[in-house]
Amino acid sequence: MRAMPALAALALVACATPPRPATPGAVEVLSGRLLVRVDSRPPRSVSAQFELTGTPAEGALVLSGPLGATAAQARWARGEATLKSGDKETRYPDLDSLAEEALGERIPIAALFDWLRGRPWSGSATVPRRDGTPGFEQLGWRINLARSTEGWVEAERQTPPAVLVRAKLDAPH
Repeated sequence: MRAMPALAALALVACATPPRPATPGAVEVLSGRLLVRVDSRPPRSVSAQFELTGTPAEGALVLSGPLGATAAQARWARGEATLKSGDKETRYPDLDSLAEEALGERIPIAALFDWLRGRPWSGSATVPRRDGTPGFEQLGWRINLARSTEGWVEAERQTPPAVLVRAKLDAPH
């Protein structure tokens, strides 16, 4: 249970709304709701609201519960990631390490920033989904964009333990 805030923080890093048009000097703010499920033993899942700023290289995330109270905050920059939950603050060498510690699984965080914007990550080869569903497959994950016009995006890895990240993205402000 102590890993749940970290799990939620990791998941939130991955889930973001499509960005607003950039203006010079503007800080991009992304928000939405998500569900993350890891079919491990025991199974883990979390659901939360989030607000995300920045990029995979440098940014911040605020995770909120159903009543709007802040449950966790994550900040990262090159060479360090910090997760704060309650009075506890934990440091990691990078965002991928935070993700692996939280989930017990390697998650392609840099790729997720693009996937949740409905596009393949430029760092690896991609193929169309074999089942004909709108989306693509990359790095062993299937990205489902069938309901992206409604704000829904799903990333799923089938290899054990299976991992599902489902996001309902807020409309751009």
